[in-house]
Amino acid sequence: MPETILSRVVVVLYEPQDPVNIGGTVRAMKNMGARDLRLVRPCEYTDVRLAGIAHGTADIIERIRHFDTLDEALADCVKVAAFTARRRAAKRLLTDAREAAPIIQAAAHEGTVALLFGREDSGLPNEAMDRGHLVVTISTTEHSSLNLAQAVLLSLYELHLAAADATRYIAPPKRDAPAALAAEYELMFSDAEKALEQVQFFKTRHHERIMRSIRSLAFRASPDKREIALLRAMSIEVLRTIDRIKRGLAS
Repeated sequence: MPETILSRVVVVLYEPQDPVNIGGTVRAMKNMGARDLRLVRPCEYTDVRLAGIAHGTADIIERIRHFDTLDEALADCVKVAAFTARRRAAKRLLTDAREAAPIIQAAAHEGTVALLFGREDSGLPNEAMDRGHLVVTISTTEHSSLNLAQAVLLSLYELHLAAADATRYIAPPKRDAPAALAAEYELMFSDAEKALEQVQFFKTRHHERIMRSIRSLAFRASPDKREIALLRAMSIEVLRTIDRIKRGLAS
């Protein structure tokens, strides 16, 4: 099967609670041209149950992958769009599904992109939302709570429209350096956090808020793979320098 824009979009459901919503998500993906579903610690279900909910989708059902952690599910993605019905206090790159569609579509030219959705009862927790390079809402009335499968369908529909044709082929990437993967972002954040701890940056500042702001800044800047490597190298060199100083003082 030729690779298309929608075929590079993976849907990630974080701890889905109802097999009906998993089946509804599969149906939405089949309708809109997405083919890869990733489930993080899902409820129990059977392929037969899903097939009964979403007829003619065996090709998608057999490709479903399970993950123990969200980081594992997102590790190979160059862009993560986290969907929420609630506005959060943290400063984030927030947009609606229609405005996000061309951003997600453009990222698909670089590699795998993820649409991340949370639990039916409470959505995505903050630590899961932190993994989103952008945070997306779906415009509704004041009653903002959508059924999980409906939210997936609407998000994929906007992508389907933005792509103009779900069978359109992927063009070669335009940037010299490939896009950074989610796993590489997480390594950069981890190294930066360690370096800041070593210089006691968090001593008089709120640790969690600082790291969330760094995430937000990095995701808005959208560094490529080489830039991520440079930022990691800076943090690692800080750690090495501090280690050399400590060893010198000890001797």
